[in-house]
Amino acid sequence: MEKTLTREEMRELDRKAIEEYKIPGIILMENAGRNVAEEVLKMIGSHRQANVAVLCGKGNNGGDGFVIARHLHNHCIPAPVFLVAKIPDTVLDGDAGTNLRILLRMKIPVREVLHTSEVNEILKALHGYDIIVDALFGTGLSGEVREPFKTLIDGVNTLNKPRVSVDIPSGLDCNTGRVLGSAIRAHKTVTFAASKRGFYLESGPAHTGEIIVTGISIPREILP
Repeated sequence: MEKTLTREEMRELDRKAIEEYKIPGIILMENAGRNVAEEVLKMIGSHRQANVAVLCGKGNNGGDGFVIARHLHNHCIPAPVFLVAKIPDTVLDGDAGTNLRILLRMKIPVREVLHTSEVNEILKALHGYDIIVDALFGTGLSGEVREPFKTLIDGVNTLNKPRVSVDIPSGLDCNTGRVLGSAIRAHKTVTFAASKRGFYLESGPAHTGEIIVTGISIPREILP
C-alpha cells in the first residue's frame, strides 16, 4: 500500500511548509482548490451547461471550497456556495475568510445554512445541480458530526449526483476510517500531498470512491 498520512502528520507537513519554508498558507489553499476545480472540470468535459454546488464549512476545507467555486466561475461554470456557517463569522477566519471575501466581491452566490430545519429546502435545491462538491470538514475532524451537518450529509448521500470530496469525505476519521456519526459517500476524493490512513481502514473504502492525490506545492523534501 502507498504511503499514507495521519491527521497529525498532515498537520506537521502544513506547519513545516508554512513556518520553515515560508510558503503562505493561502498559497497552499489556492493550489488545493484549483486542483480540485480542475478535476471537476474534467468530469464536466465538453458539457459546459453543467452547474456545481459547493458545500462549505467555515474552516480551511471550506476555504478550499471557496477557491473551487471561484475557479469554476471563471470557467463559466455556475458554482454557488452553500455555507454551513454565518458569513460575518467566516469572513474573519484567516485564509478561508480572505477567499470568501473574494467570492462576495465577485457576486458568486453564497447561501447560509444555519439550522436543521433549512436542510430539506437545501436538498431540494441541490437536485438542480449536476455535481456536488463536499468541502464541509477536512482531516482535522475527530469528534462526532453535529447538526445541521449530519442531516445535510445524510441527505446529500441520497441524491443521485456525483459527489467530489475535498481532501477527505466529510465525517470520515482521517486516522481510523471510522464514520463520525455521518460521512459523505464520495464518488471521487481529491486529496492533498498523500492519501490518508483512514481511506483504507474500516469504512474508508466505502466512502472515498476514486482517490486522486494531488500536490499543493509542499516541498518534496518533506513529503513521505
